[in-house]
Amino acid sequence: MGNSAVCQLGQYVRHIILLAVVSVAAACSGPQESKAAPYAAFVMDARTGETLYSENADTRLHPASLTKMMTLYITFSEIEAGNVSLDTMITVSKSAAAQPPSRLGLKAGQKIQLRYLIRAAAVKSANDAASAIGDYFEGTPEKWGARMTRTAKQLGMKNSTFKNANGLTAKGHLSTAHDMSIMGRHLFYDYPQYYNIFSRRSADAGIAKVANTNRKFLDQYKGADGIKTGYTNPAGFNLTASAERNGVRIIATVFGGTSTPMRNSKMTELLDLGFRKAKPGGAPQPPVISADQELIAQASTEMEVEGGGGPAKTLRLVTAVSSSPRPTARPSLGDSAEVDLAAVEQAGSSMADGILGALAEATAEPAPDSLEAQAVELAVAETPGLSIKAAAASPQPVQLVAAPAKPKHKAPIYDEVAVVAQAAQPAAEEVITNISTSGGKGYGINIGRFNSYGEADRVLMKTLLSENATLGDALRKVVQKSGGYDANFLGLSQREADLACRRLQARGVTCFTMGS
Repeated sequence: MGNSAVCQLGQYVRHIILLAVVSVAAACSGPQESKAAPYAAFVMDARTGETLYSENADTRLHPASLTKMMTLYITFSEIEAGNVSLDTMITVSKSAAAQPPSRLGLKAGQKIQLRYLIRAAAVKSANDAASAIGDYFEGTPEKWGARMTRTAKQLGMKNSTFKNANGLTAKGHLSTAHDMSIMGRHLFYDYPQYYNIFSRRSADAGIAKVANTNRKFLDQYKGADGIKTGYTNPAGFNLTASAERNGVRIIATVFGGTSTPMRNSKMTELLDLGFRKAKPGGAPQPPVISADQELIAQASTEMEVEGGGGPAKTLRLVTAVSSSPRPTARPSLGDSAEVDLAAVEQAGSSMADGILGALAEATAEPAPDSLEAQAVELAVAETPGLSIKAAAASPQPVQLVAAPAKPKHKAPIYDEVAVVAQAAQPAAEEVITNISTSGGKGYGINIGRFNSYGEADRVLMKTLLSENATLGDALRKVVQKSGGYDANFLGLSQREADLACRRLQARGVTCFTMGS
């Protein structure tokens, strides 16, 4: 082989090596243009949930770090329920410390306040911070993912399943542009007191100051105040954004952007489209949470229901659970029966359907000999270890008792469920529902005057379902006035009453405080 041929061969080999080096460097240098991820987009009027634009929006795709919105949503619910506080010290698990970038830099065994983990997950999109939160509450990524999936169903996110707290690619970890827009809307309406974190350009995360991954879009789009970015190679460049102009709020989601500038440009187009199409004016219609959601299961309630003219019942429910599968059909019972309901797949289930059914029955006029059967009917929500014992025509009250479950947190948790129905004297005209009140609290709130007792009571119950974190210890009371029926929550401190009204007003609910 001549010198010329050898030189040409050497140049060819060097060229191949150079191409390989460049390829490896590009692969390791962080997010590049993503060409394979499918594109999807969704735009909604955040005030009503109305769809303004949809493209491939219900196709299940990789959500990437948009996942952290759900991790933060559940964290906010734990704080509002009193199970943790922003100052709670979290021990970082080995699994969380081993998460790949983006990272806060946590070490296994390190203790850090929950507030800093929230900031790191929301602002920097730190994978280790989000994982530390999930592992603290549920022990493993798998259990936390299952809880996230249950919560998603309760929020109306029909096509989402989660496997981890941070959104790193995992088999079956999928969501949609539509579902993530729903998630963003719930964050805004359900936890307005925490929503501002998504608009911070930077934050103190305890061990470091972190910059917002969405700061470029926040700076360039007028009215933008959140919410969350996401990127992995299979997902592309994702973003759920919210903006408000002249009383109109739009939420939009992009999946599968090919770069940060392309994603931001597309989001600008989508939000502009939303503001053009949204109708001005009109009262907000906050999103609805499914009646079987865990806020009711976490409530500690004691309810006395007195119906006008008919036998009254006392219903006592004290429960706190972390899962909420929908109740199955009621058991069929003969003249007498003892039924042990099979334990559901997690540590408990919501009693919402049972509460609503009990209230409906309590305001009717049952036949005297149907009392025990009605008591059995109250057990429409399954709970692990629940045993139903009923004897027809027995003068004794029917009692349902659940075996205690092992508490998962140090915060006060009550796992006993007792529902007791008993005959009473005819009630007065006013219907009072007593919900775990403590003495000495002289404040309350009024949420409106209605044409009938039933309407006022339904509004009170609906409000309790959505705002149990602030109203779980309040006295629910319907008061007949000359102009109708007032729907009140009483037995609150001044701080509790003010907070409850602020949260309700953020949802578009008329509310004013009452106090001495």
